[in-house]
Amino acid sequence: MIQDPPVALEPLYELDDDAIEQRIHNAKERLGSRCVILGHHYQREEVYRFADLTGDSLKLSRLATERKEAEYIVFCGVHFMAEVADMLSARNQTAILPDMAAGCSMADMADLPSVESAWEQLGKVIDVETRVTPITYVNSTASLKAFCGEHGGIVCTSSNAKKVMEWAFEQREKTLFFPDQHLGRNTGHSLGVPLDEMVIWKPTEPMGGLTEEQINKAKVILWDGFCSVHQIFTPEDVDLFRERKPGIQISVHPESRLEVCIKADHMGSTEQIQSVVRDSPPGSKWAIGTEFNLVNRLKHEMPEKEIHFLSTTVCMCSTMFRIDPQHLLWTLENLLEGHVVNAITVPPRETELAKTALERMLAIVV
Repeated sequence: MIQDPPVALEPLYELDDDAIEQRIHNAKERLGSRCVILGHHYQREEVYRFADLTGDSLKLSRLATERKEAEYIVFCGVHFMAEVADMLSARNQTAILPDMAAGCSMADMADLPSVESAWEQLGKVIDVETRVTPITYVNSTASLKAFCGEHGGIVCTSSNAKKVMEWAFEQREKTLFFPDQHLGRNTGHSLGVPLDEMVIWKPTEPMGGLTEEQINKAKVILWDGFCSVHQIFTPEDVDLFRERKPGIQISVHPESRLEVCIKADHMGSTEQIQSVVRDSPPGSKWAIGTEFNLVNRLKHEMPEKEIHFLSTTVCMCSTMFRIDPQHLLWTLENLLEGHVVNAITVPPRETELAKTALERMLAIVV
């Protein structure tokens, strides 16, 4: 029988903001080095400010493993991030996601049964084991990272996707890239792959909606997935800012549409976007195409620069937003009572295969 945790969540919503903040600070102080809180760049400010380490998902997981004394890794991000933290952490460490509803809509667009089905269907047209290298974006489930590990594939991040795809082409002539079609297309385009040699695999249609001729011709087979935040940016947004703000520079994340990335001055990961803006001189004007919380944080950090969100529509990572101060407090106070809530555990065999794919990536980019 599963017992309720000692500290209940619902009563915490009756507390005012000051009380929540004070109790989180108290819990952090009492837990000390036994607990490390990770805050992703897209996390809401009310939670982000309590993080011990901040960054993108893979960077945070790797930094957390250096905190050998930390028994608990509390990841204020989304589910796949906590999975990576669990896979990379030591046996005596436990990865925790404060709210299990904090998922990733893009990661959910590619599941293991669908990818296995695609692999099997492609195998009826071409020899996938000798001609196709599967690549999964780090924004994916552990099961898909394990699939890549098992089939000679690899993981990529938004900052190293180009090097990873170059490696993939050295192994085999084609790639199956999932779950984000835009990162895959932008990466292929940067390597000179013609657009007609990059095709979309639609998992709900037989043979992905492709003909045998299209499959044979394709260099990059892109999964029909996307990030709902980055897909809102349009070429018209870029044109509008250039018209209204002469001299403005546009920086976008590679999860954005190719048409947007082509028009931008700079394309890069969250870390790369922050670096290029921070390194720019005072008075610089920027319109940034990535999640609103990160853009807003940069705006407040650098008031000497003019920083805008690259859309007239504000869009945040709604699933990550589910982690609120109440869930963080609930997690920490239960740890103080000796109770772990929402532990994320990846099965050993899946971890082994997924780490194989991750290690292939680290071997070529580190």
